[in-house]
Amino acid sequence: MWHNQVVQKINSKESADSDRLLLDRQLCFPLYAASRAVTARYGPLLSELGLTYPQYLVMLVLWEQSPVSVGELGERLRLDSGTLSPLLKRLQAAGLVDRRRDVEDERRVLVALTPAGVSLRERARHVPAAIAAALGLDEDSYVQLQAQLSELLCRLAPANESQGAPIS
Repeated sequence: MWHNQVVQKINSKESADSDRLLLDRQLCFPLYAASRAVTARYGPLLSELGLTYPQYLVMLVLWEQSPVSVGELGERLRLDSGTLSPLLKRLQAAGLVDRRRDVEDERRVLVALTPAGVSLRERARHVPAAIAAALGLDEDSYVQLQAQLSELLCRLAPANESQGAPIS
């Protein structure tokens, strides 16, 4: 009899509403699952361009500003050099970027788009709209969601920086 009462209490809505340790009550799981699902939606679009998702992120930064130092690129993408270097090596092998020492400071390595990297931008122009459509978002919802996620990242960045840990 006692066992049945415990099971009923566990299964009751009142118990579920007050229990913060339920998977459905967490922020971490829907963020994690949504991130994986959204990233997966990019896969087919990017494969047409010959890019992986992390390579696409590098290209987005370079389409905004080229050349850029490896350090700045890592900061923008919240990636450490151990992760970034192989990405850049593959992009260079594909003929999309070039890496050179900065003539003013030889400790810095600059990454610049090649002509092929510049022209790839036009072929990638459809990706954001295709992702919004795949997610069922109109333009206003897309902009609102992007703003909320950016705000969340900004709130999290100081905590991660003070702990000396990169966000990845």
